[in-house]
Amino acid sequence: MTTDASAATKPAIDPLDKIIERESVGIERARARQGRPRSDRARRDICDAFREILIEEGFDKVRMEHVASRAKVGKATIYRHWPTKQALAQEVLGELANPHIAVPDVGDTRTELLATVLAPMRALTETDFGPVIRALLSEIARDPELGDPFRASVVQARRDEVARVVARGIRRGDLRPDVHPDVATEMLVGPVYFRLMFGGELDAEFAERIVDDVLQGWSMRGWGEVATNWL
Repeated sequence: MTTDASAATKPAIDPLDKIIERESVGIERARARQGRPRSDRARRDICDAFREILIEEGFDKVRMEHVASRAKVGKATIYRHWPTKQALAQEVLGELANPHIAVPDVGDTRTELLATVLAPMRALTETDFGPVIRALLSEIARDPELGDPFRASVVQARRDEVARVVARGIRRGDLRPDVHPDVATEMLVGPVYFRLMFGGELDAEFAERIVDDVLQGWSMRGWGEVATNWL
């Protein structure tokens, strides 16, 4: 039988969440000491070097030997993963764009539509995606080796995400059932890229104006009357 005295001196056991947290910190510190695997470091160095040279000099002047020199790797290491500089450009574009595509379901259609505008806007103004896409816009338009994969990956991912936002808005009864997701993407994101190319402020006020104007046309409010008038 355990006495009160022995129970009082028994060390307390940490809660499970504290143990997990402590172990996680220990694992992360061990990984940091080990460093990244060599292949991961080389990939990161190559992408960083390409991005830097692209921003500094433009796509036409990027040479794989220059990327290799700045990344401190052999050209063979680059060509093992990316057969052309277009393929490497696509890798960098996707890496920079992908974190700014997803729009979480927050239960409010206007907020989610606003996120579809603000996400690319912030990527363009607050990250290296802005100067990288500026350096590649003309190349994307004229070179299918870069443009086709970009449209099939980054652009399609954004279209898919806008489609999910639109579908949620329709289910909530906020948006008309005839809203086309591709047109929605172009109406929400298109103005952002127009200002990127031709000038104009990219700020929250502009984003809200886009969304409110679009909502005025897409709202279920009054849609039944409009549809009836067409019959």
